[in-house]
Amino acid sequence: MKRHVVIVAAAAAAVAGLGLLLRQWRRRSEQRLTQGQRILREFARRCATPTEKLWNIANELASDLEAELSSGERGGNLRMPVCYLAPLPTGEEKGTYYGINLRGTNFLIVRAKLEGKNEAVTDVKRQEIAIPTDILSSADSTRELCDLIALELAKFVSLNNETDSDIGARERMLGFTVSFPVEQAPATSAIDSKWKRLSVDDTVGKEFSTEMNQALRKHSVDMRVFAVVNDTIGHLAGGRYYSKECVAAVSLGMGTDVAYIESLQNIPNQLKESSESAETQAINMQWGNFSSSHLPLTEYDSSLDAESIDPGHRIFEKLISGMYLGELVRRILLKMADETALFGDSVPPKLATPYLLRSPDMAAMHQDTSENYEVVEEKLNKIFEISNSTPMVREIVTDICDIVAERGARLVGAGIVGIVKKMGRIASRKSVITIDGGLYEHYRIYRNYIHSTIWEMLGSDLSDNVIIEHSHGGSGAGSIFLAASQTANGNS
Repeated sequence: MKRHVVIVAAAAAAVAGLGLLLRQWRRRSEQRLTQGQRILREFARRCATPTEKLWNIANELASDLEAELSSGERGGNLRMPVCYLAPLPTGEEKGTYYGINLRGTNFLIVRAKLEGKNEAVTDVKRQEIAIPTDILSSADSTRELCDLIALELAKFVSLNNETDSDIGARERMLGFTVSFPVEQAPATSAIDSKWKRLSVDDTVGKEFSTEMNQALRKHSVDMRVFAVVNDTIGHLAGGRYYSKECVAAVSLGMGTDVAYIESLQNIPNQLKESSESAETQAINMQWGNFSSSHLPLTEYDSSLDAESIDPGHRIFEKLISGMYLGELVRRILLKMADETALFGDSVPPKLATPYLLRSPDMAAMHQDTSENYEVVEEKLNKIFEISNSTPMVREIVTDICDIVAERGARLVGAGIVGIVKKMGRIASRKSVITIDGGLYEHYRIYRNYIHSTIWEMLGSDLSDNVIIEHSHGGSGAGSIFLAASQTANGNS
């Protein structure tokens, strides 16, 4: 009997001890969750973008645009060279055209048919060609690269040959655009280094055009390059083809860039380089360089900037572009894992790896609509090898994604309003803004935040004056629209 009593007492003590441990674990978990929510609330507070702040940012961007343009100097903070001197498309150009899009380690050859502003781009054919490493690494590789492009273009034309009666006897232009690579390591490619200078030194493009035309003649390609420009200018040309009210193009992908239409009367004489008949010029504005005391920066933004390859530069880009959104989410998760044991008592090792979380994966988690956030669970396991997340933790992850994405998209919206304001078109004229890039195209919530921000800032009376459209024709198509306008205008 005594033995039975002892066993019962021991069992009761064990149950009581287990209950105590369970209560302690629950209390510790609740404390950690509370601490995690505190970090989340503080982060959300610092990322807040009320309408007043957005207008401050828009007004400052407009003022910076005006000041930099008025100074008459190239390559200031926003790096605003007058960089496209020929007329943009009118929508009347018809025919089959060719273009090249140079993209860091490869280039894209594009062929497409234009049938007027009321018809979609048709018969699109593309071919991507890798650039050999010996050309990439050579400090004097321009001639070799041009020779490669001309040779591959000759092959491409022969495989996709057509007769185009619309072109007639006019000389055919080859549209040529450059997409700048966005990297988190110093440029190791001589070509990358050269093309990054295109934004502030238009002699780079002029020299390349000369070399390219020599290579085209060498390989008997009956086309000529008139100008080598940033691909955002190409997107602007595409928007202009379909609407004369298209006044700006925004690139939103891994990096970000803007091109807009400026009246000649607002451009200092030393920057006027267009033909006498032109009334406007296209200006490439690298708004990623924009910085303002009104930008909602956090400790995570400061550490990301300090550890980047260009500390103190491209602050706006680091808040809004695809290269950095996922990295910001990772940094917040790392702090939570370290300070609140969000993923258990030890920090998952891979969570400490910079730039491991890509923006497409962030978007997939953010847009997870399953009941227990199964997509978030899958991504955390696949990317960071986190296999013990709870539905509550996964909800916190989506909340972080939402804060980062909303802030970035609202800043884009403010930037667009600032550009339209600088042009004096908000109250009086409709303005079409064409946006290109995977971030805008594939990240639905981010895209919706941009649209709602513009409506919020302008109100129901004026928001209809700013129309956002996705770019036309797909990857590399900007070069096609440039080729069309250059051929139609017989540039020499």
